[in-house]
Amino acid sequence: MKRLFKVLVFALVLFIPFAIVNADTKEKSKINVYLFRGEGCPHCAEAEEWFSELDKDEEFSKYYTLVDYEVWYDESNATLMDNVAKELGTEANGVPFIVIGDKYYSGFASSMAEDIKTTIKEAYNNKDYKDVVKDFKKGNKKKEEKTKSALLPIIVVSAVAVLTVIAMIFFTKEK
Repeated sequence: MKRLFKVLVFALVLFIPFAIVNADTKEKSKINVYLFRGEGCPHCAEAEEWFSELDKDEEFSKYYTLVDYEVWYDESNATLMDNVAKELGTEANGVPFIVIGDKYYSGFASSMAEDIKTTIKEAYNNKDYKDVVKDFKKGNKKKEEKTKSALLPIIVVSAVAVLTVIAMIFFTKEK
């Protein structure tokens, strides 16, 4: 009876890490929408106002967080915008410059609103979502490094599973 109890306890310990990893992957975090703008730019002000109204829509605001960079008076923000544009295969010739994942919009007009909303939803639902701006902010890490960090939970869970099996064998041995 004691042996059966020990086996059940170790089996439970074996599956706890899998349950934790599984629970973490169910939560979907918001994507970042980047607005590179110039202070005093009327089109930028229109974009900011539109995003402000969109933020009030609770059903839609769950998809994204707006990250704002002023580029006319902040040289580091302007450099970031230029680097991101190069990564996207374009030039940022003006503002606003809106980046959603690996897609961008130059300028802003109300006629672009539905297209931007669609891009936000698609990015949110895309399991391979790539945040170009965030990659630059983190020092433009390579894909290989991302793969290594993604494997860490799998390695930890596997190690715990192996140790649990070894412990089960050790404690259930006949004496």
